[in-house]
Amino acid sequence: MGNYVFKLPDLGEGTVEAEVLEWLVQPGEAVREGDAIANLMTDKANVEVPAPVDGVVLRTAGQPGDLIAVGAELAVFATEAPPAATQELPSPSNQEQAPVREPKEKAAPGKQPKVLTSPAIRRRAAEAGVNLAEVAGSGPQGRILRSDFDAHLAGRQAPPAAKIGLPAETEEIKVIGVRRAIAKRMAQSKREIPHFTYVEEVDVTELDALRRHWGEASNRGDRLSLLPFVCAAVIQAAAEFPQCNATYDAESGVMRRHRGVHLGVATQTAQGLKVPVVRNAHQLSFRELTAAIAEAAQAARDGQLPPQRLTGSSITVSSLGKLGGVVSTPIINHPEVAVIGVNKAMQRPAVVNGQVAVRLLMNLSSSFDHRFIDGQEAAAMIQAVKASLQHPATLFA
Repeated sequence: MGNYVFKLPDLGEGTVEAEVLEWLVQPGEAVREGDAIANLMTDKANVEVPAPVDGVVLRTAGQPGDLIAVGAELAVFATEAPPAATQELPSPSNQEQAPVREPKEKAAPGKQPKVLTSPAIRRRAAEAGVNLAEVAGSGPQGRILRSDFDAHLAGRQAPPAAKIGLPAETEEIKVIGVRRAIAKRMAQSKREIPHFTYVEEVDVTELDALRRHWGEASNRGDRLSLLPFVCAAVIQAAAEFPQCNATYDAESGVMRRHRGVHLGVATQTAQGLKVPVVRNAHQLSFRELTAAIAEAAQAARDGQLPPQRLTGSSITVSSLGKLGGVVSTPIINHPEVAVIGVNKAMQRPAVVNGQVAVRLLMNLSSSFDHRFIDGQEAAAMIQAVKASLQHPATLFA
C-alpha cells in the first residue's frame, strides 16, 4: 500500500492555475483509473479530470471556487502499488462540455449513487442552489438532461416575500466558474480600455419589411430577426474601416488589423454571457451567415461550444433583442477595439420628406477603443452600417 500524490499538470497555452468547479469524489471513496474526480476551469476551457490510478481518495485540495496552481497537489490516493507514471490530463480543446463518464462500478451498499448529468448542469445547479438528487432525470440510466433541469427550476416555488417592516434576509453566493471569468474579463476591459460610446438612430422600416417578406417566403415567419442583417452590415463596413476590425496585444504593443471578419456574437446563456465566434464571416452568403449565427448562439446556450469557438473574434455584435432598450453602453470584448450594440426596434414618429410618419426606429449604441479609434472614424463606421440598414438592397449588391 502506498500513497500517490496527483499534482495539477501543465494544461498548456500559458495556463498557470485552474479553478475548482466541483469535486465528483469525496475522501474515503474508491475510484478506478479514468473515473472522473473533478471539474476544473481554466481561462481557456472547462476540464473534467480523470483519476490517474486505482485507489481510495485520501484527500482533495481546495473547495469550489478555489484556485490550484500548476504543479500543486490536487488529490492524494491510497494505492495497492505505486503507479509507473503520472497520467496527463486530456487536451482541454474538446473538454468544455464533455459529458460526465458513467461510473465503472455500482455504488457500495448504503452509499448514495452518483447523479448522472453534464458539468454544465452541475454548474447551473450550484448557482441555483438545487440538489440534483431531487431532479428526475429522463435520460439513459436516469441521466438529468437540460430539459429535466429546466422543468425542475420552473416547478420550484418562489420563497415567501419578506414581511413589511422587517429586514430582508441576505443570500451569499460565491462567485465562481463562468461568472467569475466574466467578471474578470469585464473588469480587465473597463480597466485597460478607454471606452468611447457612439449612438446613432437607424430607420429600419424597409429592412423590417424585407425581413418579414423573406420570413414568410421561407415559412420561417417572425423567426428571422434583424440581427443577421445588422451583422451583414457590420461585416461590410469592416472592410471599409479596418481599424475597427482589429485586436490589440498590450504585451507586445502590436495592433493587428484583420483582413477577414471573425464575428463575435454576444449570447446570453444560463451560465452567463458568452461570445461564440463565426469565423471568416465575410466569406459567407447571407443565408449561410444567418444559419451560422443561429447555430453558434444555440450551441452557446446548450453549453456545447469547444473553447476554440469562444476566442479569436475580431469585432463583436451585441444585442439584447426585445429587451434592448433605447440606449446602452456595451463593453468591448477584450482584446478587440470595437463592439456594435443593437437596441430594440420600436415604432416612433419621424419626419420623412417633410411629413411626420410612424417609422420603425432602432438605435445602435456602439463602443470603441479611443486609444486607436478617433470619434470621427467611429462615427463614419456606424454611418456606413446605418446606410446599409436603411437601404438593405446594398447589403446584397
